[in-house]
Amino acid sequence: MAGILVAVFWAILVSFLAVALARLAQTLKATTKLVADVTDQAVPLLADASAAVRSAQTQIDRVDAIASDVQEVTSNASALSTTVASTFGGPLVKVAAFGYGVRRAIAGRRENVPAKAPRRTVIVGRTVPSPRRAKRKKD
Repeated sequence: MAGILVAVFWAILVSFLAVALARLAQTLKATTKLVADVTDQAVPLLADASAAVRSAQTQIDRVDAIASDVQEVTSNASALSTTVASTFGGPLVKVAAFGYGVRRAIAGRRENVPAKAPRRTVIVGRTVPSPRRAKRKKD
């Protein structure tokens, strides 16, 4: 009787182990299939990503070349404007100031307007009146 019980127990144990191993085998097959499918889909995706990265690198190289050209043009324009300002700036200012002085002198002679009175001079805390005011106070 004990031998039969042990035999039945072993039969049940082996049956459970056989079912568990069968399910484990199915799970391993499904996992293997899933990994194969992912690999089949991942390889083209990686190839596309690699092509996109290469294309982006090409575009970045082009933008870098354009930026360096713009920097060169900017430095050339700056040098040119500095040269023009130093060459023509001083003489043009002098000519403009001379022309303004001549116009003002001619306009003053036409209107017969006397020259402006000198401004007040401030000496450490007190004000010195202009010569015109000093004359008016005496009169």
